Amino acid sequence: MRPEHEELPTQRLVAVPIPQARVDADELLARVARGDERAFAALYDLVSARVFGLIRRVLRDPAQSEEVAQEVMVEVWRTAPKFDPAKGSATAWVFTIAHRRAVDRVRSEQAGIERVRRVASVSAETPYDDVVETATARIEQQQVRRCLDGLTDLQREAITLAYYGGNSYREVADLLGTALPTIKTRMRDGLIRMRDCLGVA
Repeated sequence: MRPEHEELPTQRLVAVPIPQARVDADELLARVARGDERAFAALYDLVSARVFGLIRRVLRDPAQSEEVAQEVMVEVWRTAPKFDPAKGSATAWVFTIAHRRAVDRVRSEQAGIERVRRVASVSAETPYDDVVETATARIEQQQVRRCLDGLTDLQREAITLAYYGGNSYREVADLLGTALPTIKTRMRDGLIRMRDCLGVA
């Protein structure tokens, strides 16, 4: 009798199905919706690499892709109770958020560059033709990116969330988990550095 009982656990271990990851993601997200931080950590480990890969295909830029991937996981944590398993898997839901955030970042960056261009053109009296304007916008985009890279991580995150993500100071503070006065100081210092880097008087 004893050998038969000893075989059961082995059979159970061998019989565990491989597609368990999808079930785990659904279960983990359900637990995240109830505020389970350990479940969120496990879900993060399960999907974050694929979330980054998806975003990287849209944005191309590794640093921006990392930032957006972090924003996606924050949104997953905050909106997990909205997940409806009847409409699809947890991973599909997370990837939908990731794709939307990546597309939003592209649009926000384009809008931010356009705002910078408009501000610059207000102070410039010389008219530009379309070709020069397009070239200038591209150069400005490269300059803005270079100057953003020169900021500290915290300054860059705050400015990116505010000016390219369209978030208010308070929303930036909430997203970064930092006190509002600290965010305002960080952004002020970062914008001063940006101004000096861009050579704006």
